[in-house]
Amino acid sequence: VGGAVSRVRELMWILASFAVKPECQGQGIGEQLLAAALHHGRGCLRGMLSASADAKAIRRYRAAGFSLHPQMYLSGSVDRAAIPVVEEVRDGSAGDFELMDSIDRRIRGAAHGPDHAVLLDMFRLVVSDTSTGSGYAFHAADGMPALLAASNGRTAARLLWECLAASGESVRVPHVTAANEWAIDVGLAARLDLVQEGYLALRDMRPPAPYLHHGSLL
Repeated sequence: VGGAVSRVRELMWILASFAVKPECQGQGIGEQLLAAALHHGRGCLRGMLSASADAKAIRRYRAAGFSLHPQMYLSGSVDRAAIPVVEEVRDGSAGDFELMDSIDRRIRGAAHGPDHAVLLDMFRLVVSDTSTGSGYAFHAADGMPALLAASNGRTAARLLWECLAASGESVRVPHVTAANEWAIDVGLAARLDLVQEGYLALRDMRPPAPYLHHGSLL
């Protein structure tokens, strides 16, 4: 009738999925599922989850002590004339995982660890590593960034432009929080539309930036 999937990455607890069948809601099942998932992360210092706008779920997350940060997404057709020349970005590989984990720890307080290998099987990895900043991004064949992290906004913007350059007729940039105005600036410069959708729920941490989180791996 329902289920929850949570992960622990170093001292970070992540709720990857949480759902109860509509006809079984309102019976306390969701409360029990979330309690069990939270127990899994009882030794963690921080927590993250990406939530829809479902009112019942939002109330439950807030009652569990999570702060709610509105998410936005950018979508539309990229203005190809607006794409700058992207330099100092290369294709990444498993050899970059150590660098990527160090960026994760700096930006969100925990490495993705084994998640990187999973994402590498599904998406293209691009990396920028210079004397002024480092970062990485996984993006789909249509240019959608699946996960992006960088040490500063300039590097993050360069990586996002690389993603958008791979887009086709349309693209979507999900999971943008107000802490990541650099992504909003890039999207608006590319003539994409900005829409609010869902929340990033956090416990004992600030919204990561520069960072575009993955929907379930966060």
